[in-house]
Amino acid sequence: MTRPFVTSDGTPLRVEQTGPADADDTLVLVHGWTQDHRSWDRVVAELPRSIRVLRYDLRGHGESGQATPATATIDQLADDLAELIARRVPEGRLVLAGHSMGGMTIMALADRHPELVANRVEGVAFVATSCGGMNNISLGLPGFVGRGAAKAERRLAKLLVAYRREALPLRPGAVRAGARWLVFGSKPRRADVASVAEQLLCAHPASVGGFQNAISLHERRTALAALRTATTVVLAGDADRLCPAPHARAIADELPGARLVLFPGAGHMLQQERAHEVAEQLGRLLTTVRTEKPKVALGA
Repeated sequence: MTRPFVTSDGTPLRVEQTGPADADDTLVLVHGWTQDHRSWDRVVAELPRSIRVLRYDLRGHGESGQATPATATIDQLADDLAELIARRVPEGRLVLAGHSMGGMTIMALADRHPELVANRVEGVAFVATSCGGMNNISLGLPGFVGRGAAKAERRLAKLLVAYRREALPLRPGAVRAGARWLVFGSKPRRADVASVAEQLLCAHPASVGGFQNAISLHERRTALAALRTATTVVLAGDADRLCPAPHARAIADELPGARLVLFPGAGHMLQQERAHEVAEQLGRLLTTVRTEKPKVALGA
């Protein structure tokens, strides 16, 4: 079921709900940079039907409204998520799962809305994401080659801000080839590579460029302290070029009791490459929070 959602600044977000509306448990899935809600398709298909799942397209992505230069920030994404929770999930057990920039959005939520997180969020899954140091990523390449590749990526993001799809259309074949190398591990499914490329082509170019800059400035290690009372799992692929395994370990180090799971041979797109395992980990997380004392809704 798809229902319209408009943020307080007038930006429409595409929100999709599956599972019973009156379920005790709600899982909110937050996708990553250049992707949209479809990046979770394989995972959602394997989750128990008894769970209410909300997933949405971040502003500037998919079928949601464009992000302006001023709103193409992770702080803004956190505020959007806070609004979505307040209006669509005002009560019940709440678990958040964020992939890549989606995980960063959850960290920013903890930083900007600590009371909401303390009162409502009972479980968190960080999937192929980072709490900082993204400006120094070498894309899995050695030495100056890696630093040069990362610098070129940042320059490309700046060009995207001024890019007009009508004037210079991107070639799907080139996008698929780039995605295959950059965000997947060994032997990905062709359909998964095609899906990632299609989602990138649906994202608004200027928004994508703006958010890449926001990712490079992301530093939220200290913000993780607000999530120490939540049950947490950190998932990463050991062949991830964008958010290498040390970034997952840094998150787990800040969250005593967090479960760290590394997937051999997997790249950045764990929801496609290891969909069954990711669904299992989310199911386990939900089972764990059910056995703990529930938090109360704000204002209760």
